[in-house]
Amino acid sequence: MREIITLACTECDRRNYSTTKNKSNDRDRLEMKKYCKFCAEHTIHKETR
Repeated sequence: MREIITLACTECDRRNYSTTKNKSNDRDRLEMKKYCKFCAEHTIHKETR
């Protein structure tokens, strides 16, 4: 039931992280505040398709 997703930075649009999520519990797109090494700061990362 868990699915591998990719997280992309909202500032530079680079795909930096991958994680898993449970599709039955989290139907909408995931958002996390993570460190972007290209922007050199903490930014919001959103799930990409």
